[in-house]
Amino acid sequence: MTPESESIDEEPIEGEEASAEQAEADLNSDLAALAKERDELRTLAQRVQADFENYRKRMLREQTEAISRANEGLLEQLLPVLDSFELALNQLGEADDKVRKGVELVFSELVNVLEKAGLERIDAAGVPFDPNVHEAVMQEGGEDGEPVVTETVRTGYRLKGHLLRPAMVKVARED
Repeated sequence: MTPESESIDEEPIEGEEASAEQAEADLNSDLAALAKERDELRTLAQRVQADFENYRKRMLREQTEAISRANEGLLEQLLPVLDSFELALNQLGEADDKVRKGVELVFSELVNVLEKAGLERIDAAGVPFDPNVHEAVMQEGGEDGEPVVTETVRTGYRLKGHLLRPAMVKVARED
């Protein structure tokens, strides 16, 4: 080798420079396309995840509502039993003390179980008449004044704040 050949800078040929620029442009284009595809797939995955979470919440809510409706139906069927128990307690009068205590014990246990399930009595006697929770079946007094509940004919109940059965009441108008 001659010293002259060592000092000569190799300059790229015009065609090689163009193909390198083209390769870099293609690479950048591929990179941009891959980044766009990645972003689309990420968005899709986030949407699917959100849809699944919404589905899970909806199913949980629907299951809870189904259980609640089933409980409500069962409690509605038990209300006549509760009424009969109350009537039996009121009719015992001078019955044997042991029998009376036994019936009272069974009645209080039934009431406790139903209260734990969310059942609550509607107190009616002595309160102003409310058509949302009372059903007037008898009336005394005049036509003027505010109606007040004087007697409960059949106890009303709420289940977790929702009216299950209105109280049948006798009302009187205050003059």
